Amino acid sequence: QVQLVESGGGLVQPGGSLRLSCAASGIISSGYVMGWYRQAPGKLRELVATIASGDRTNYADSVKGRFTISRDSADNTVYLQMDSLKPEDTAVYYCNARVTIYTYWGQGTQVTVSS
Repeated sequence: QVQLVESGGGLVQPGGSLRLSCAASGIISSGYVMGWYRQAPGKLRELVATIASGDRTNYADSVKGRFTISRDSADNTVYLQMDSLKPEDTAVYYCNARVTIYTYWGQGTQVTVSS
């Protein structure tokens, strides 16, 4: 069973930075696609960024140039570096792992961007 535990959320002022971490345990291999999603109040959960084998990355247009996803395969951790944060980035951020038909979610971490 795969378990994902997020950390690093919090309150930050507009223009600030945060780094989220997702510690993965269980059967995690390079075949998994790891990603970050977010859900703001009253909105659907949306893709933020993914990273696949060979460190191929994909980003939502709204975060391109501001967010960077990376992974440390040695300790099964995925990171999301968030810079130039905006109030509209406020949401609960979820870590995701998927391979073939299987998908797993973390419990989420709150990110609030406000002055």
